[in-house]
Amino acid sequence: MNILILGGGTMQLPAARIARKKGWQVFVAAKSIDPAVRGLAHEALEVDLQDRDGMVAVAQDLRRRHGLHGVFTAGTDFSTTVAWVAEKLRLPGIPYAVAQNATDKSRMRARFRAKAVPCPRYYTVERGPEGGEERKAEERPPEGFSFPLVVKPVDNMGARGVRRVDREEDYASAVEVAIGQSRGRRVIVEEYMEGPELSLDAVVFHGQATVCGVADRHIYFPPYFVEMGHTMPSDLDPELLRQAEEVFLAGIRALGIRNGAAKGDIKLTPSGPAIGEIAARLSGGYMSGWTFPLSCGVEVTEAALNIAVGLPPGDLTPRFAAVSAERAFISIPGRIRALEGLAEVRQVDGLQELFLRVRVGDRVRLPANNLEKCGNVITRAATRTRAVGAADQARQQVFLRLEPNDEETLAFLRDRRPGPWAAFPQLGQALAGTLEGLPDAVGQLGSARLGAEGLALLRPEGMKAEQACDWHGLSLSGALEQVERLTGVPSAEAPMPGRLTLGRVFWDALARGGVQAGVFLIESLCRGDPGEVLDRLRPEARA
Repeated sequence: MNILILGGGTMQLPAARIARKKGWQVFVAAKSIDPAVRGLAHEALEVDLQDRDGMVAVAQDLRRRHGLHGVFTAGTDFSTTVAWVAEKLRLPGIPYAVAQNATDKSRMRARFRAKAVPCPRYYTVERGPEGGEERKAEERPPEGFSFPLVVKPVDNMGARGVRRVDREEDYASAVEVAIGQSRGRRVIVEEYMEGPELSLDAVVFHGQATVCGVADRHIYFPPYFVEMGHTMPSDLDPELLRQAEEVFLAGIRALGIRNGAAKGDIKLTPSGPAIGEIAARLSGGYMSGWTFPLSCGVEVTEAALNIAVGLPPGDLTPRFAAVSAERAFISIPGRIRALEGLAEVRQVDGLQELFLRVRVGDRVRLPANNLEKCGNVITRAATRTRAVGAADQARQQVFLRLEPNDEETLAFLRDRRPGPWAAFPQLGQALAGTLEGLPDAVGQLGSARLGAEGLALLRPEGMKAEQACDWHGLSLSGALEQVERLTGVPSAEAPMPGRLTLGRVFWDALARGGVQAGVFLIESLCRGDPGEVLDRLRPEARA
């Protein structure tokens, strides 16, 4: 068998690996192809996947030279290109119109509503071509819609441009941001659905759909929707999961997917399961290619590859029962000076994979979508507690050391306004009150350069009893211990003689940006004028 895989990134790696293992010829087409994927391909072609007719020409040439039995993707938003090529070459797959219904969120919602599949009420906002005459965004939703609402591009993935809107004054700007993330300059606005979220994968052969796995999704940073991880399998009530699967299958039928794969996001709302969206492909986010096989021993990617060339999916019976946890690690804004702890991560019991998405010298930011995270870890264990614990331990080991005195980092730390990004957003009231009463710093400041031996950290009462954890699952006391280890600066319950003892200025930084911020502050003080650094951290300071 000869298979054409669209996409050359990490999410397509399992398909290329499995196809090679099956003895198939593998052709990969993408604008940019990762070396690991290129190394598995018999032929790698650098092609713009948005150019559907160009892809047809490439596929026809491959068929003429080698023969071609199927076209495939996973974890990309190019399922319409896959369908277009398959339709033009009369290869197995779904019709192009079906792929459009599963890609354009407005068309998708219309299909669900027509078939009475549970989904939120919605409407669409459209713009003309970029640079042409445009209508100003509506300043408020139409009659009958009330906040909160979710604004999203109709034709993008990875939560790019997606935002929850709770107030009328934020509505127009959210629409404009989403328009900018839409290739067709169209936005869907829908009622917000409350409740936990599930991610599901299915394969479909001759109209018979089989749900292969259900994972719990862990979404952070409202009003954005950033998936900081998922856990496979879900540990929610089996009856709720059965109902979610039924709604997912109904959505697959409504879209008309009869041969291929489907990935669904399902919300368990107070009134029952409802569909967020369904894509006509396997999931990305390390689920179909990693956590699913790690948790049950079945390669759902192999089943989808079989269907792509017209073969039955094969045996989907679980081989064993384990738990796999995927977790992301992120960074506060700044520039990466060093990547540390990678050797220690690889020693964590249960770690299966470490994916690093940044390099030294990169500019990083806090994520507003799923493409702006810095890396991911994946673990497997016999129990959920052990798998999740190992994933948290692994991501806590990774340390992205930032360039000191970087203005972007300083601006983030002095911005104390309430917002989605705070490493410790829910400090206990008692400790928060104690921190309010701390002095910024105690001791002689001066303008001379300081070393670690000239600094100390004022440790507040009640810190060890604090239950709050940061976005990597690290406790406040654990964060302080990491800062001490990474900088060599000790902490004490009282100011230390002969040292500049940092009080509230340090704890404000730690609460805002976690271990990274604490280390950044100390290294900035040691590498610059201490008085100037502290002045630049005051909320009223400007560059």
